[in-house]
Amino acid sequence: MSKEVFQQNLEDKKGPQPGGPFLIQMLFQKPVDMPDKAKMTAVMERHVGSVECFCHDEKSAGFAALGHLAEFKDGKAPVQLMVMGCTSFEGKGFDAFLMSQMWDCQEDRERILQECQYQVVAVDMLAAALPTLERANLDADFLDALAELYPTCEAFYFQNCGKLFLAEDVRSHRIEGVDRFIRFGVNVRFFTIQGTEDMLVDTVGMSTLFLPDLQYHFHGMDPNWVVNHAYNVASYLLAHDNPIKDGETIDGVQNGRLSQSIQWKCRYEDALIQPPRTVLDINMREFAAGQR
Repeated sequence: MSKEVFQQNLEDKKGPQPGGPFLIQMLFQKPVDMPDKAKMTAVMERHVGSVECFCHDEKSAGFAALGHLAEFKDGKAPVQLMVMGCTSFEGKGFDAFLMSQMWDCQEDRERILQECQYQVVAVDMLAAALPTLERANLDADFLDALAELYPTCEAFYFQNCGKLFLAEDVRSHRIEGVDRFIRFGVNVRFFTIQGTEDMLVDTVGMSTLFLPDLQYHFHGMDPNWVVNHAYNVASYLLAHDNPIKDGETIDGVQNGRLSQSIQWKCRYEDALIQPPRTVLDINMREFAAGQR
């Protein structure tokens, strides 16, 4: 666990924007060519469904996901899935704050960011207009297609949430349903508050789907229990399109397990840690820290 001290910075506006594109960076040790059009189309159709390739060269490849129509005032249009050509990548652009929360790749993160000097960027476009659950599943399908198309990929970095994964962990996952997006598109972060026994757990990445991130400011409880609770709540919010209203309660944790006998109150508040955003703050009753 990192002992480095970070400064709270709610003036940092560089965080993901609500409904922004789901941006995937595939990292490589050597340059990689764009897969040929026929192969890309076949793999995309196997994972995403019916697609139409509307552009393909060394600079970019674009696919219209014909089964996923975004609705606008003047009509409907299929979501676009874009894959860019290989470009250089500089891992030194990642600061210590971001690296401290790369929990899924702790032993390899420094090596990856040093050895991988090339990247392929992939992104969804127009997807913010889709229903929440449909977009989450489409982005997860797109990720599965990319993992198959680029077998020499060393690692995946998800810019919306700051997660870094070894590519093999992405290729070999057996996750189903909404938890696919939660696994790769939502990061549960952990911080200790200097000079106190207080801790803070929050999420980053839910805002991509116009859902609230979560926040727990607490002491006296195993933070691993809180991290698990956060992932469970995030999955619940996605599966049910956030049914929680301000002031309502959710099941708390007792001995590491969800317990209906313990109810924690939820409030929508400003985040305590950057990026600045509205979060669903969960008051853990006797374990709560700070002023409520």
